[in-house]
Amino acid sequence: MDFGAFILAQQRGYHQSSHEVIANSVEQTVMAEQAGFANAWYAEHHFNNYSLSPSPLMMVAHTAAKTTTIRLGSAVCILPLYHAPRFLAEVGFVDSLSGGRLELGIGSGYQDFEFQRFGTNLDESSKIFEEYLEVIPKALGNKIFEHHSEYLDIPPSSIATRPLQEPLPPIWVTTGNPKLRERAFREGWNLFTTALLGGMDQIKRVRGQVDEAIDASGTDGSKSRLGFLRVGYASDNMAEIDHYLENALFQRRLSFSLKSRNQQTDDGYLMKEVPTDSDPSLDELKKNLPVGSVNQVIDRLLAEIEVLKPDHIALQTQLGDFDHKTMLKQMEVWGDKIIPAIQKEVGAGTKIAAE
Repeated sequence: MDFGAFILAQQRGYHQSSHEVIANSVEQTVMAEQAGFANAWYAEHHFNNYSLSPSPLMMVAHTAAKTTTIRLGSAVCILPLYHAPRFLAEVGFVDSLSGGRLELGIGSGYQDFEFQRFGTNLDESSKIFEEYLEVIPKALGNKIFEHHSEYLDIPPSSIATRPLQEPLPPIWVTTGNPKLRERAFREGWNLFTTALLGGMDQIKRVRGQVDEAIDASGTDGSKSRLGFLRVGYASDNMAEIDHYLENALFQRRLSFSLKSRNQQTDDGYLMKEVPTDSDPSLDELKKNLPVGSVNQVIDRLLAEIEVLKPDHIALQTQLGDFDHKTMLKQMEVWGDKIIPAIQKEVGAGTKIAAE
């Protein structure tokens, strides 16, 4: 199995400039490659400080010129917000620019705040997303394609700059829809999952959902990779761990407010961090997550891997206003100690068989 760095590019306050946040995201990508991470992942969000990355494909194109081997991915492109022909053409173009290093993560989105500003109905997002699932392999896998459906209507067309990876880059699907998870396994696409800030009980529920999707797909799931987005931090400095977890809680609060459509702001941009009744305490987060000393993080991750059996773990390296230089050092710790120890135990690059 391998590891990635998930770079959300958040701004917790005006003490962080947007330019600093993006520059730090690029620098974390370079560090991820140096430290031995296999992937760097970029989010997509719009119009507020939850994430300053509006275009993961542009991030891939830029960081491809600053790296040589690390694979670069979208996590995820929110497809209902795109114009399909442009998206398809840019996927081929970016894969070429990156030297065939693109990992194409796609999703349907969940923040109505964004959909309203794109003039798109969130209630229709799943249907639009399913139509994209039809057209992506058709467009990238054929010299000439056309597609006619309820939301997408493309006459006979050709992607001029085709993907370097044939027939198309690896596809990663993020979805809460059981039918789409089932389809991912049936098509041999990869699946991204998360337990958010939950502990082992939540990981067991996620594994149960994965098993149900594999069974319903009529496959053994072996053609797909399972990715796991996780919060984790290794240090003997409890103040560092607390600060990292406070930023993880910040991310959760903003995400929940956007999902429930009750986000608040004083100036129309910077969102308020509003506590919720379901907020876990820092002590609960320490029980739930792989945080603590290096050995504690390794042991906890191995326990989680035994249950979930992921092929890829994406570590949240950029949350809120956590100190950037401290995070760069943290990534080195993962590269020097944690990743090698995990890979030695479970096998580097080896797909973990489900029971």
